[in-house]
Amino acid sequence: MKQYLLSIYQPVGDPPPPEVLEPIMRNLGKLNEEMRASGAWVFAAPLHDPSTATVVRAKEGDVLMTDGPYIEGKEYLGGFTVIQAPDLDAALVWGGRLAEVLHPLAIEVRPIESG
Repeated sequence: MKQYLLSIYQPVGDPPPPEVLEPIMRNLGKLNEEMRASGAWVFAAPLHDPSTATVVRAKEGDVLMTDGPYIEGKEYLGGFTVIQAPDLDAALVWGGRLAEVLHPLAIEVRPIESG
């Protein structure tokens, strides 16, 4: 089975208040359990704020490190889920379910290259 990355993009700024965030996190937990039960779930992880990022780049024999995200933007990668699915269509179904739970956040579904 192929693996797919479901990237969760969220806006820069403070998280929603607890009365908004708690039901979302509860529904996300239910969806993750459903993915596990179906055999699709591989793993998932939230990420810290982009201000905690360090970009490492090799240039002319040196390694340069820059604080902050590679690209400044209004949205950033806030977390991800790796799933396995028989094909892109099945992965898109899970991506759509995740988008419904995390509305209005965007979910990018991308195949993982097997090496």
